[in-house]
Amino acid sequence: MRTLKAVSHGIDVMNQWVGKGVAWVTLGLVAVVFIDVVMRYAFKSSFVFTQELEWHLFAFIFLIGAGYTLFHDGHVRVDIIYQRLNAKGRAWINLLGVLLFLIPGCVMIIATSWHFVLRSWAVLEGSPDPGGIHFRFLVKGCIPLGFTLLLLQGISLGIKSLLQLIDPQGEKEGPH
Repeated sequence: MRTLKAVSHGIDVMNQWVGKGVAWVTLGLVAVVFIDVVMRYAFKSSFVFTQELEWHLFAFIFLIGAGYTLFHDGHVRVDIIYQRLNAKGRAWINLLGVLLFLIPGCVMIIATSWHFVLRSWAVLEGSPDPGGIHFRFLVKGCIPLGFTLLLLQGISLGIKSLLQLIDPQGEKEGPH
């Protein structure tokens, strides 16, 4: 059990660091959107570069931050049933959710995105629009990376849920 706790803790720490880095990227996205809005409405001008940068940054934040969001229990959940359950019931829901949905979903997306991502990297894919960003391949690389981080955090949640079921007193915090 000590090894499982150590693995879970290591994954949690990694995703915490990643999430803190993503938070800074979020500030960058706010700045880019602000500049785009000012340029569009004050100066009647818009640049393809800033518009593409907005969605590149959003994709990065969404994909890379998914594991961090799972760590903080920030993903959508139907709380009508979950919140009424005791710690053991919530641990079962989390464990089954991880095993039946999260892990298979992440593995499927990682596996099916590789060809798409490798092709993009092979040609150093960029924007087809004049003035667009020439690094689209980097954003596509975030797909398997982000889902790997989410998969790892799901494994951590599964470990914590399993430990909660095996030894409810040893894991007082519950699955998080």
